[in-house]
Amino acid sequence: MDDFLFSEEQLEENNIETEEPEYWHILVVDDEEDIHQVTKLVLAGFTFENKGLRFYDAYSAAEAKEFLKKDIPFSVALVDVVMETNHAGLELIQYIRDEIENHDIRLILRTGQPGEAPEEAIIRDYDINDYKNKTELTAIKIKTLLYSALRAHRDIQIIDRHKHGLEQIINASANFLKCDSVHEFASTILSHVTNVMGIIDTQIYCAAAVNLQSSPAKDFQLLAASGVGPTPQQNTIPDEVKNLFIDAHERKSSLKTSNDYIGYFPTKAGLETMLYVHKGSKLQATEHQLLEFYANNIALAYDNLKLREMVKESQKELSYILGEAVEKRSKETGSHVKRVALYSELLAQLSELNPFQCEIIKLASPLHDIGKISIPDSILNKPGKLTDDEWEIMKTHAEIGYEILKNSSNEILTCGALISYQHHEKWDGSGYPQGLMADDINIVGRITALADVFDALCSDRCYKKAWPLEEALTLIKDQRAKHFDPILVDLLLENLPLFLEIKDRYPD
Repeated sequence: MDDFLFSEEQLEENNIETEEPEYWHILVVDDEEDIHQVTKLVLAGFTFENKGLRFYDAYSAAEAKEFLKKDIPFSVALVDVVMETNHAGLELIQYIRDEIENHDIRLILRTGQPGEAPEEAIIRDYDINDYKNKTELTAIKIKTLLYSALRAHRDIQIIDRHKHGLEQIINASANFLKCDSVHEFASTILSHVTNVMGIIDTQIYCAAAVNLQSSPAKDFQLLAASGVGPTPQQNTIPDEVKNLFIDAHERKSSLKTSNDYIGYFPTKAGLETMLYVHKGSKLQATEHQLLEFYANNIALAYDNLKLREMVKESQKELSYILGEAVEKRSKETGSHVKRVALYSELLAQLSELNPFQCEIIKLASPLHDIGKISIPDSILNKPGKLTDDEWEIMKTHAEIGYEILKNSSNEILTCGALISYQHHEKWDGSGYPQGLMADDINIVGRITALADVFDALCSDRCYKKAWPLEEALTLIKDQRAKHFDPILVDLLLENLPLFLEIKDRYPD
């Protein structure tokens, strides 16, 4: 990293390699050559989000395992049931999910012999995303199936990138607190920007500067820049970067292009911090978002008195982004996650939890439905009542959300994992996925359960209109000590004006 920070080499645009064209990597596992050929023929020219498909042909479960051992980012696997054995495909599913623990790849089971693998049992017992009889797969249905699978895989990757970025921003913020000098602070900026974006040092060029908001645009102080010494001067960065700093100062706002980002953040102390990042390939929307929050952290860290407030704000906004990624897919508004967060915080305060716990619950509760990222659109956005099979699939979102977040050491994401897992448990033990009762349900799960249902009842959904307030309260009273913690229900009813104020402040 030190070579990246302070080497004597200047950035040369032509030294930056561009990325290879991207594809969605599709694994086709079937012992019939005709199936491989027809699949590729039907999907010839298929694109999703301007990316085509790259197929990998495996004619047995054993061949598929060899592909899966390679460093290929598979998005979807189309798996036959009967190959070298009658249940080779099912054993491959178990290998993918349980042995190599790949939970990102979308698995679609196809069979020409449905009698060997009854649909209901397979959907119930195996972690697959869809199950189809080959005879029912028309060209249109195959394309529809692939669109749904790729969309789900894309959203899982977005959440994973945001999760990684959030953890790195929190790590960077902790290191900012330890900095004792401007030099050390500058080194920290550069050393963490690549971690936040999840790329290697050689792919980016970075520079950071500060100025007084009231000073002339050209008077900025350069804190750090790639490839220059520990006390850089303006003449050590390219003229185009200087001009972007000046432009940001005059506009008093951040600037974005396809390959460049310059964040502008003023502080209450009258300073402004600017962060410039150039990537050798196109900056994705998620990278712009992460850079925006990272640059905001730098500004508040430099203005040391507001450092802790900056960390909290960045965590909150990134939690909302993760929650909103799911809500937008399920055609719900971002106001839902904000209201649930604030209702949860208020219930935590009324329950006399300490301020730290209240803040953690507020930041983690937007992640309660993150597991819905794996639910097919046809179920997630169905306007009518779900069938029993569809409902069983929908219920898996609680455990999936837990699986997504459980391995993080960050306390917000750890709390989010617990909330995701338990927010559908019920006080009387009739909930899911574990059937917990009463105080066996963690307080964060009980709080979010009530906050989520209260907001759902009072809001429009794809399958219903908002209930009148009196009807919603009648249901909540009826579910006291059945669905909900009775003490929490009493707190909500006794302090109803405070909840309604939040509802009115964040309308859909």
